[in-house]
Amino acid sequence: MTIDPSTSNAAVSAAGLELHYGATPVLRGIDLSLGQGKTLALLGPSGCGKTTLLRLVAGLLAPSKGSVAIAGQIVADAATNAFSPPEKRNLGMVFQDYALWPHMTVGGNVSFPLEMRGVSRADRERRTLHALDRVGLSAYAGRRPSDLSGGQQQRVAIARAIVAEPQLILFDEPLSNLDRELRENMVGELAELIASLGLTAIYVTHDHSEALTLADQVAVMRGGLIEQLATPDELVAQPATPEVADFLRLGGIAELERRDACWVFRNSDIALMRADEGRTDNSRVLIPVAAITPGDIQPDRLAATVLRSQFRGDGHLATVSLIGADHVELQVLSRHKLKPGDGVGLLIDHDQIRWFAHPVHSPQ
Repeated sequence: MTIDPSTSNAAVSAAGLELHYGATPVLRGIDLSLGQGKTLALLGPSGCGKTTLLRLVAGLLAPSKGSVAIAGQIVADAATNAFSPPEKRNLGMVFQDYALWPHMTVGGNVSFPLEMRGVSRADRERRTLHALDRVGLSAYAGRRPSDLSGGQQQRVAIARAIVAEPQLILFDEPLSNLDRELRENMVGELAELIASLGLTAIYVTHDHSEALTLADQVAVMRGGLIEQLATPDELVAQPATPEVADFLRLGGIAELERRDACWVFRNSDIALMRADEGRTDNSRVLIPVAAITPGDIQPDRLAATVLRSQFRGDGHLATVSLIGADHVELQVLSRHKLKPGDGVGLLIDHDQIRWFAHPVHSPQ
């Protein structure tokens, strides 16, 4: 159902939002609503439409259909040709490359939006130092951006975004240019900063760990649509589609078919469990990592071969291929390193399997 964003109390909302380039749809009917002081992550692979959606909210693009409202005021409406430019939307932006001017000091970078608004010099200096103090950089006002670390430059970009006290901050993959270790450290730091400043934010990322750490709500996007909009906990516990589960790397996706009294992996004779009368004849399931216990190959366990293994903080995450079932790959967490080519037996907790509502019939 399409809502009228002008009647919403949301900090930002969109209704029936579409964008076409000629006959090619980029966004297809986006509805969303974000409350004051909340963070929404737009999550998905390259080309899914997340950055385009951010640009529509920012006023860098105009919608082909639908409308956008900020603080209850319509800022874009394709039906009436209403359109407010970015400088009229009272928002701040933090870009992927920070977009800091190297010839300016840190203070000069932060104060620039105020200068463009005609704010007096004394007021600019006061507000600039206040913004830098809020991000912990008040002692760096006289330095050049090149003197700062990547994480400090990001904080300068945030200070510049908040100095005019906008009602909405837009983040366009702000951590993607940092190295892995710094990025992982900055995710938690940025989440804390957003919360402590009480910001309302939309955060674009292709990294699911960033989205689940930072956001109150996550919109998983695919093909110009929002596949699922939910809290991080809901996404992990109840992914709406196999595609969401696969993108979030929650486990292995498998197709099952009902044969006699058992559910078997499609196009195989490998039985997973006894049949449930309430299920349809074919289904797709998520077998979460937490549902699988690895061990030696034994008659009461499914046999698999290790394809690859990667260390992570709580153990070794291995991708295994089920023996006797074509193209079934599952993820297994082991305390011990599993080497490619090793055989492993799998015990699966059937109660943790996630069944998807709409069965998919694969072509024979």
